[in-house]
Amino acid sequence: MGIEGIGARVVRKEDRRFITGKGRYVDDVKITGMAHAHFVRSPHAHAKIKSIDVEAAKAMPGVVDVLTGQQIVDDKIGNLICGWAIHSKDGSAMKMGAWPAMAPETVRFVGQAVAVVIAESKNLARDAAEAVVVDYEELPAVADIKSAIAAGAPQLHPEAPGNVVYDWEIGDQKAVNEAFAKAKNVVSLELTNNRLVPNAMEPRAALADYNAAEEHFTLYTTSQNPHVARLVLSAFYNVAPEHKLRVIAPDVGGGFGSKIFIYPEEMVALWASKRTGRPVKWTGDRSEAFVTDAHGRDHVSKAEMAFDADNKMLGLRVTTHANFGAYMSLFSSSVPTYLYATLLSGQYNIPAIYAEVMGVYTNTTPVDAYRGAGRPEACYLLERLVETAARELKVDPVELRRKNFITQFPHQTPVIMAYDTGDFNASLDAALKAIDYASFPARKAEAKSKGKLRGLGFSCYIEACGIAPSKAVGSLGAGVGLWESAEVRVNPVGTIEILTGSHSHGQGHETTFAQLVADRLGIPINQVSIVHGDTDKVQFGMGTYGSRSGAVGMSAIVKAMEKVESKAKKIAAHQLEASENDIVIENGEFKVTGTDKSIALPMVALAAYTAHNLPDGMEPGLKESAFYDPTNFTFPAGSYVCEVEVDRGTGKTSFVNFVAVDDFGRLINPMIVEGQVHGGLVQGIGQALLEHAIYDESGQLVTASFMDYAMPRAEDVPMFNVSHTTTLCPGNPLGIKGCGEAGAIGASAAVINAITDAIGTNRLEMPATPDRVWHAMQLQQAAE
Repeated sequence: MGIEGIGARVVRKEDRRFITGKGRYVDDVKITGMAHAHFVRSPHAHAKIKSIDVEAAKAMPGVVDVLTGQQIVDDKIGNLICGWAIHSKDGSAMKMGAWPAMAPETVRFVGQAVAVVIAESKNLARDAAEAVVVDYEELPAVADIKSAIAAGAPQLHPEAPGNVVYDWEIGDQKAVNEAFAKAKNVVSLELTNNRLVPNAMEPRAALADYNAAEEHFTLYTTSQNPHVARLVLSAFYNVAPEHKLRVIAPDVGGGFGSKIFIYPEEMVALWASKRTGRPVKWTGDRSEAFVTDAHGRDHVSKAEMAFDADNKMLGLRVTTHANFGAYMSLFSSSVPTYLYATLLSGQYNIPAIYAEVMGVYTNTTPVDAYRGAGRPEACYLLERLVETAARELKVDPVELRRKNFITQFPHQTPVIMAYDTGDFNASLDAALKAIDYASFPARKAEAKSKGKLRGLGFSCYIEACGIAPSKAVGSLGAGVGLWESAEVRVNPVGTIEILTGSHSHGQGHETTFAQLVADRLGIPINQVSIVHGDTDKVQFGMGTYGSRSGAVGMSAIVKAMEKVESKAKKIAAHQLEASENDIVIENGEFKVTGTDKSIALPMVALAAYTAHNLPDGMEPGLKESAFYDPTNFTFPAGSYVCEVEVDRGTGKTSFVNFVAVDDFGRLINPMIVEGQVHGGLVQGIGQALLEHAIYDESGQLVTASFMDYAMPRAEDVPMFNVSHTTTLCPGNPLGIKGCGEAGAIGASAAVINAITDAIGTNRLEMPATPDRVWHAMQLQQAAE
């Protein structure tokens, strides 16, 4: 490892432009003749559109055009799709209701677009939108799962009777029933995984430009996967032919899953640009983000676990209802199925598991992947259940976990996943030492003497990252492959460009990817540039989500680097009149082993491009590409321990300590990894204590701004004690497992387990606000 290579704590290259205000986001892009879009959105959760009068708006100063949902349908722009096919337990296909980019007849959630105003400025478009008159016939709405599946409930889509998208299952029901029949003890728990609003720092935006002379579209968009966006827009939505559409995702200010998807606004901007003959820009505001960006979580579950007389786990039975909102989003179908139920084994050797998942339509904003996407829901359910079991069985929660940990690898779970490697005891041991577990009873007693309630909560999570291999996910219904691509270009002067299909929206790829190249060639990272986010520059790639950029994206770079290095060694050997097998790469030079003969990388590159003296039959140039399709998921895992104090009089929770021990395999840049963990922990704590998207009975989002939706701030979170254990992933050349989602997956259960330990009752749902905690304590006291 060099001072800037793998394992070095290198400061992020990209941060200089970000912190000095020199980033280039979609809203920074300006094109001559650009007009601005503002959408007319439904104020109702469910209504028929009787008529839309746009004439007054069209007559206002600066208005270019006003377009409606019926016009986009008439122009044969396709409906939005869900890209992962799920089948119910009876074999029937999921029931996907039609989702037009703008509603022509029926709106199904507050905020759904019905028309768009195109004007010379954003303010003019906003003013004109107020003049669009929409006559609605309001219909009955359902905003929660229980109401949606009740007899006689209002129906959202004719394609989905009873508002059921699918009724899916996984596992061996017979084996689970047998396990429960012979169990000594059964522990059960009902819980809700509260709905969240992603709220990335940069709101979504789109700028579309149609070139009539070339019949070519360019779309600037806030996307985590621009190539997939181009594919879907061309192949399914009939917006533009793929070879006539360029998608650019420049700097993107956060995504957390919410920018994976294709949204109506991008489609409308492209369509409107062609219709008006003008570049069209739309930049969402925070109010729009609350009601239009895909929400996360929103599960209601019942879980039961069977134990033998020795407290060994025998079986797990889970029933989950998942709220999908008004429409199926791009990956939404997979979140409560193959991204959730397949992780219900957690870190434990559970012989039999059976899970049923019912997906349900409601008159709310569509729900899709949000940081962790199914894995946080699985971890929360399982770790709350294990902690509950320890209390009911009156055993130490640490020892109950140890007794049931998986210790032999590889390990095949009953729900598809085959864990390749891990050491769960090592992570737990490190966490116990960091929290000083042995002294906790004394600390609890001291807190009690001061009138405070002290609690300790555990969460031992595992997740599946690098979502792949393509053949496997294809067999499970995924509509795309989940490989990654890379191209390595060594320029004639020896500088290097890495073109990657991964996309960075805060992960630090411009630094970590450069560190990989620097490590292999022994060159400074400032000699390496990373190119991403442009479909005209980078060969097809699958983008960034599911902590796949290291394990999958960097593995593709390794494969391309190996090809480049092999060719460069041949050129160096030829130039130095040596055997190729004797060439080694050190400190930016190609050296002949055992001699003082060497040639610098720039000279090798120059030789490749001048082509005056190359080995016979060799093509000029020094650039190579590669695709990498992994052989398995990767499985980051860890142990989190949270220590809190709860005030008896107010129910306010205060953090004493929070320990996070993660196994991410090889760390490319430990400093960036720690930043990813910190961010994830804050989001997990935010869900546990503060965040909750709440709808009233009519389908109105009552937490539709930061006045009502509580985001975690610095004072709400503790200083984190973060450390790592390491087992290298055998499934990729770098041994990387992934780190981007771990904190959000493990944190919530640790926090709620700590609070319930402090107050002595499990009857507590997220978010554990002071009011909820106080009422839980009162109910417990009344029961006693």
